[in-house]
Order: sequence, then structure tokens, then C-alpha cells
Amino acid sequence: MHRRDFLWLLSCAGSAGLLTGCMRGTVRGDPYEASPFGNVRLLHFTDCHAQLLPIYFREPNVNIGIAGAAGRPPHLVGRHLLEYIGAATGSSDAHAFTYLDFAAAAEQFGKVGGFAHLKTLIDSQRDEAGKGNSLLLDGGDTWQGSATALWTRGRDMVYACNLLGVDIMTGHWEFTYRDDEVLQNIERFDGEFIAQNVRVTEDALFDGVAAYDEDSGHAFKPYTIREVGGRRVAVIGQAFPYTPIANPRRFIPDWTFGIRDDDMQELVDRVRENEKVDAVIVLSHNGMDVDVKMASRVNGIDAILGGHTHDGVPHPLIIENAGGKTLVTNAGSNGKFLAVLDLDIGNGKVNDYRYRLLPVFANLLPADSAMQAYIDDVRRPYLDKLQEPLAVAESLLYRRGNFNGTFDQVICDALREVRGADISLSPGFRWGTSVLPGDTITMERVMDQTAMTYPETYVRDMSGAEIKTILESVADNLFHTDPYLQQGGDMVRVGGLNFSCDPTASMDYRIADLTLDDGRTLDAGKKYKVAGWATTGAESPGEPVWEVLAEYLRAKKTIRVDKLNTPVLKNVAGNAGLADYSGALE
Repeated sequence: MHRRDFLWLLSCAGSAGLLTGCMRGTVRGDPYEASPFGNVRLLHFTDCHAQLLPIYFREPNVNIGIAGAAGRPPHLVGRHLLEYIGAATGSSDAHAFTYLDFAAAAEQFGKVGGFAHLKTLIDSQRDEAGKGNSLLLDGGDTWQGSATALWTRGRDMVYACNLLGVDIMTGHWEFTYRDDEVLQNIERFDGEFIAQNVRVTEDALFDGVAAYDEDSGHAFKPYTIREVGGRRVAVIGQAFPYTPIANPRRFIPDWTFGIRDDDMQELVDRVRENEKVDAVIVLSHNGMDVDVKMASRVNGIDAILGGHTHDGVPHPLIIENAGGKTLVTNAGSNGKFLAVLDLDIGNGKVNDYRYRLLPVFANLLPADSAMQAYIDDVRRPYLDKLQEPLAVAESLLYRRGNFNGTFDQVICDALREVRGADISLSPGFRWGTSVLPGDTITMERVMDQTAMTYPETYVRDMSGAEIKTILESVADNLFHTDPYLQQGGDMVRVGGLNFSCDPTASMDYRIADLTLDDGRTLDAGKKYKVAGWATTGAESPGEPVWEVLAEYLRAKKTIRVDKLNTPVLKNVAGNAGLADYSGALE
């Protein structure tokens, strides 16, 4: 689509009243247009989790920051975040970046994302920058998160990204397919897959397992250099460092991961000195708190374009280090945002920058016809299954936040009831779309919450002491004061169980006051029947969780969540990452 046609359509949308609340410091009423700046434009999206169509996605009301992370992005929610970005309640920004009045705002502003709409926005931003002056970067978590991605083993997303024009990507949930499937998808991908921190094990190299570089052991190309806007720009890949811990190692037994700061510093120094680049960008899937620490330790990086934690952060953080300063950003999730980083790059240095995080409002952006045709073709064989109605939501169903969301609670309740358990456990995944009150919960919406390669359920006898240990371990991953010892994800979701949590305490002292829903105290020495899913070790014997959830929904017919098994929180009252909490505060 030509830029003039795009602007004409937006003007029509404005005259129809669709641009209400969308005037965020833009020119001539166009929320996606800005005056020219610099000579290089980097476009960045991340964590789309295979959502090809526009969706609803509620931002968290609980994203607690501890120690040095307290009171700064991404640990600002609700009105704290609005104050930080200078946005008004009731505006499109309030809807895009916060949970506030979500259901009503979703009805007003419509769905977000969708690759056909994202394609239109990307093309307009690239046209605006001029030919040869932009790169499109994908931060990963792209091939997983939907039914069609699971059923095609990620291929639907590879071809969609080819149509989108992705130049460079890194990964995380991509590695939850088998290693041979990962390599096949990389072959299908028209861009470059980069990851400096993924190595082939020594034993695997000895056995002849392929590597990008057998001398260094790199499993994939660690970086690439592109001529953009007349300048040499290095892009270094940083895949999720804890993949074999957070996800099953059995799928990728020959690859090791890690943060590898020393290797990153050596690589940055080398590309600057030997390759004579003008700018160094890290395309990261570390999570924002980890990126902030990396930026403080590794010199010579101009910007880290980050993902993993799904944080829509409108303004980059400027992190000082011994070599100068590094921009750190995070571009949200689910195709909901497109980050635009405009750089004024001189010889060997970045002189200045401008950053915008653009919400992808499907009502404002016409669907690209070629992308929409592709999406329709991909979905056509599966439509009957995807569109099966299971139940009607009587309350807002969402996942995203440090503790149980309402959709998480439905999953936990389903596991307990269908599997006949006292307690249920569900992983603290951050992916999963939202369902508005009154909308039908289809099989597609169920798969948005559960579509993964290790969905098998289990029922096990666990002692009260074992259950507490699980909660303590996950809480330490979430609230450890050192970001490098946080391994991703939110708190494990629970059903039938209540407890208190002190995020400011240390390991083994955060979790207390464990009781069952009927008020009985959890006995450390007693065994309880526990149902769950998504074990990262050996495959569990039970049916996939989506079958358990679908059975539960069909039987219930209507779903209303009035109580969440969220903990009593201690010593975090007043934390800027906590608002409208459903539990008690002490």
C-alpha cells in the first residue's frame, strides 16, 4: 500500500470517529506518522506467540518490582504507568498499555494486532524511512502460541514472517519444537536467525552434530552486519538464556544456553574494532530486567531491543556503563505493538535517537490483502475445530500478571474437577489471549492458552512439604533480587490452595500460611492429590490439557470467575507494580 493511500484511509477513520483518544504527540492527527528523523530505522516486534489474527490482550495489574527494579519500568502498572508516560485515563494509550477498564475500553477501541494489520503498519513505516534505510527485527516467541502454529510445527509463522519481511530474528519458544524441526524452519525462513549465546555441546560436536561454527561451537550465526542508511549496523542475537530450564531439554539435547556476558563483550569489541561498524544493536530475548543488568555490564552496545517479559514499555531506559550509555527497550507481546527506533548514526557512533512504541489497533489499520489471504489459507483446514463453541464467558478471562489471572483460574479449576484432585498447579506462562464478558469461549481461545509441545496432564500424590518447595522455588525465580537468577515466567498458578507470599523475603521464607479452600491447614507430612500439566522433565501420562479444559467448559456452558487463588501479599503495599489486587495485603 502506498503511503498516500494509507494516510487517506486513516483520515477516513478519523472522520468516522475511530481516532478518538489516539492523538499521542503525533502530526496532523495520524497516530502512526512522525516527522523524519535520522538515517536508520529499526522496526521491532516480539513475543507475538503465533497470533495471526487481531486479539484482545489485557496488560497486568500485578508486575511487582523488587530491590533495584522497584518503581521503574517495566514494574509500573495502571495509573502509575499512565503518570510515567503522561497519558490520560480513558485514552487509547491507557487501553494499550494498562489493564484499566479493560473490558469497556476493548469494546471502544477494538482488537489489537493481527499480522495483516501489522504488515500494513510495517510497510508504511518502511516506506516513510525510504528504501534501504530500515530493518525489521523479530525478538522471538513467534512460532508458538496458537493452534495452527502447533499443528504446523511453526511453519505457518515462518511463512507469515517471510511475507511480513522479517530481516533478523532470535528465539525462545522456537526451541520447544524438536531440534530438527527448528533447523528445518530456519531453512524455510528468508531472514537470518541469530543467537550468540547458544552452543553445541562438546560431546555432540565430537559425535558430528552440525554447528554454525565448529571452532567456536556456535549452534547458530551469532551476529550479522547490514548496510542500512549508508551505515554499517551490527545486530547480535541473544536467545532466551534459560531455555533448557524453563522448557524441556529433551527437545534440544545438543544445545547449551546461558547469558555469557564475557562472550558478548568480546563479540561487541570485535565487531567494533575489526568490522568497523557504526552501531551495535542486541536483539534480545532475555527479559527486560536481565537486559538492564547486561547493559550495565557490557560496554559498546548502543541499544538492546528486548523481549520475553511481554512488557509494553513506551520509553526506553537509558543505562549507564563504563563505555557510555545503552538504550534498553521491550516491545510488548501478541503483535500488539510495533517499536520504531530511529537512529542518527554517524561514523562509528550513534549521535541521537527517537523511539516510539506504536499500538497496532486493527480498527485503524487496513488489512494487507496478501497477508490476509495467506492467513485465511492457513486457517481454512482447521476452521471447524477452531470455531467449536465450548462455553460463554460471564466475566473477563485473562492471563498475565505475577499471580493467577481469571483464565488461569479456569484451567486450575478444570484440572481439579476433571482429574479429581485436591490441588492443581498450572505454569505461570505469560502468553494467552483475553476473552471479553459475553463472548463465546471457542476451542481456538482454549488453544491460545495451552497450545504447546508438552501439554500432557498428570495426577500425583505430593506432600505438603513438596508443594511448599515448588512454590518457594518458583517465587525465587520471580522475585530474586539478582535478575540473572530469575529464570522467566510468573508465579505458578494454583487451584484449591491459598497461601501468603512476601516477595521481599529470601528463598525458603517467602511462602507461608498454606491452606486448602475448605480452610484446612496444609500438613507438611501429609500427601495430597495434585493435578497439573507442562512438566519439563519426562513426558506425563495424561491427556493434553486442552482436552481437560474443553471437557470442563462443555459441561459448565457458562463461566464466571468470582474468586482467584491469589496469595495474601506481604511488605509490598504501595509498590508501583501492584494495583487493584484481588487478594489481601499485609
